[in-house]
Amino acid sequence: MKVLRFAAIVLVLLPLQARGGSPAGQGAADPLALRVLLVGDAGNPDPAGEPVLKALAGELQGDPSRTLLVFLGDNIYPRGLPPVAALDRPEMERRLDTQIDVGRRAGVRTIFVPGNHDWDSEGADGLAAVKRQAERIAQRGAGLVEMRPRDGCPGPDVIDLPGLRLIVLDTQWWLHEGERPEHPRSACATDSPDEVTGELKNALAAGRPSLVVGHHPLATGGPHGGKFSWRQHFFPLTDVKKGMWLPLPGIGSIYPWARKGGASDQDLSGKRNRVMRAALEAALAAHPPLAYAAGHEHTLQVLRKPGLPPLLVSGNGFYDHGSPVYNVPGTVFRSSKAGYMRIDVDVHGGARLAVLEVDRAGHTTTAHAETLR
Repeated sequence: MKVLRFAAIVLVLLPLQARGGSPAGQGAADPLALRVLLVGDAGNPDPAGEPVLKALAGELQGDPSRTLLVFLGDNIYPRGLPPVAALDRPEMERRLDTQIDVGRRAGVRTIFVPGNHDWDSEGADGLAAVKRQAERIAQRGAGLVEMRPRDGCPGPDVIDLPGLRLIVLDTQWWLHEGERPEHPRSACATDSPDEVTGELKNALAAGRPSLVVGHHPLATGGPHGGKFSWRQHFFPLTDVKKGMWLPLPGIGSIYPWARKGGASDQDLSGKRNRVMRAALEAALAAHPPLAYAAGHEHTLQVLRKPGLPPLLVSGNGFYDHGSPVYNVPGTVFRSSKAGYMRIDVDVHGGARLAVLEVDRAGHTTTAHAETLR
């Protein structure tokens, strides 16, 4: 009889385990407070139907009131939104509108973060381009979609949501050599590096579960971190245009070597980039959030550095756009496949990360998952 009773208990518990469930009061999953979807560098979606946006649209059908969609910058390739009279304005609007509509049609609050390409690819028209993009997002976003921070301000913008404090930075402000809002000619709440990091520390010190987002990563195993493939040494023009397989051995290596040496502030080796990362890392270390999430590198990466929160790179937001990526100190996960990330925050402040790769048909595969807190 004891054997029969034991078998009956096992038969009852097995279906619960198969569903990922458990008996009430014994480890049942906490209710969801907020689901955050992070996708970066989505600024050239396929006009015939973008697989990554298709996957996102499907996921947004769940519970719009408890979902947040964040685009992590480089929302329009190659130079952001041009003036209305520009010949390429209609195409650039299409690239942006396609992303806006994913959140708007699902009824999901959506935040766009500016990236370096949105600042006219670091050009002289950068500040005006960012403002134009913010206006377009507001016009089409139906009150659900907005750019933060606004007007080229560096932030941090603090957005308190159910179960989570979202803190948004415009990291290109730190790196931009052209016109940007600075003291004393600025209407921004913060307009100096010390003010930005001071307010970031204050926002994190409140003790709420927080997620900090910006465009530029604090660590990466990709080209922006000085990691280049043999293809980039021997066929460097393929970085400019796919299919340009013109061999330039020796000469081709000049470009990677220059970037490793700090030729571009868009790379970790650049002087402005080093200053920015040191300041932000010090602020994050004081009161670590759940994670710091960025794009910029066309990869999916999870990295951990001592004293810092998990560092997420979700910058492969349209299909067939990936860059080579390699292990560096702190690498937990890396992929060159298209996709995005999801963070589920429960009502007790726990958080779970999932990295989702997307195939050409718009189907997702969970490539990595871990508990953030």
